[in-house]
Amino acid sequence: DNWRQYANLRTYLAFMWMHPGKKLLFMGGELAQAGEWNHDGELDWQALEGHAVDGLRHRGVQALVRDLNQLYRDEPALHRSDTAAEGFAWIVGDDRTQSVFVFCRFADTDAMPVVAACNFTPVPRKRYRFGAPRSGRWRVVLNTDAAAYGGSAFGVADVVDAQSHPSHGQPFSLELDLPPLATVVLCPDPACD
Repeated sequence: DNWRQYANLRTYLAFMWMHPGKKLLFMGGELAQAGEWNHDGELDWQALEGHAVDGLRHRGVQALVRDLNQLYRDEPALHRSDTAAEGFAWIVGDDRTQSVFVFCRFADTDAMPVVAACNFTPVPRKRYRFGAPRSGRWRVVLNTDAAAYGGSAFGVADVVDAQSHPSHGQPFSLELDLPPLATVVLCPDPACD
């Protein structure tokens, strides 16, 4: 259905932006254009117009791409060590039963790490626990299921406290309600250090 199509697109776009490597976005993808881009025409700008649900979803994807670009630019962990093995670590890469992936991006010892948790199913994952490389408070800096992006606004806490409970090879862990078909991005909250 339409909701799942847009949610899958938002989830995958965030997965791709948070994952190492160069980003590939075909013309029209930044606004969830339904048809394939035609070099003899222009982008489907009309998709952004109107107050219909689809118009809101197209504008939501456009806002998400804008925010992903800003996050990528502002967080050194997402680009500084992009080609170095030490810039990436899988936290959860084997949860086939729940289709959840969690990974961490690192820049160096000076920069904060970034953790991305991706739920690739239409089922919310309540109290999902995964490893964290640092203690303290972590804040959600991006949630592809947010209403601003056309998502369902499933309740995700803005701030999560890391627990002294090792998990997935990490010294600490976070417990989070993962929205359906969504990517949630977290960073340590420097105001709480």
